[in-house]
Amino acid sequence: MLEPILSALEIIGTISFAISGAFVAIRSKLDIFGVLFIGCITAIGGGILRDILIGIHPPTIFSNLHVILIAAVTALVVFLLAYIYKEKFFSVSTKIEQVNNFFDALGLAAFSVAGTEIAFVNGLSENIPLSILLGMLTGVGGGMIRDVLTNSTPYIFKKHVYALASISGAGLYFGLRFVFPNTIAPTIFSLVLILVIRMLATKYRWSLPKIQLDESVAEKPASSINEKK
Repeated sequence: MLEPILSALEIIGTISFAISGAFVAIRSKLDIFGVLFIGCITAIGGGILRDILIGIHPPTIFSNLHVILIAAVTALVVFLLAYIYKEKFFSVSTKIEQVNNFFDALGLAAFSVAGTEIAFVNGLSENIPLSILLGMLTGVGGGMIRDVLTNSTPYIFKKHVYALASISGAGLYFGLRFVFPNTIAPTIFSLVLILVIRMLATKYRWSLPKIQLDESVAEKPASSINEKK
């Protein structure tokens, strides 16, 4: 991938995830520092985890402070708009959720592709599982940290085939990167794939299978259940 494309993806992902993180922080009733911090960690957390995994110390984000500044300014703008128009902001929570889903999907797409490219940049592309893992971790890592800090179950474990969309896009990018080297085609196709999966999953409420336990039964001791048998 050409350097300008990688930089563009980084900026798109940073802005998108900063918006998404700020929305979550506002709904969690955090103060302005909390909104800025959650917005920033959502935007840069995945990249930090990725760099730690492949032994880049310190993580590259700390050499690109303009990215942190972009995330902070974006989160601040979201906070100020919500503060100024707070009555309208909370009255249109459904619309806010739709906007949040879109920016979250866009950030996921941009960072999943950029993270996979990092494998090529660092000479790790011969390891297919690692390359795709780097893409997924870059895409979902910041959101996982965001959810843990806001006391929520990480989004990737419960809704809308989130991680699967990232893995699909990273896998497609990895394959197309060999077929169409040094072109924008792998980036475009992979971004579109992730966005389409996420938007369709949100619209049609796609989810991976999970076990729905009857809480009244689950809370009973095993001995009492066995007695009834």
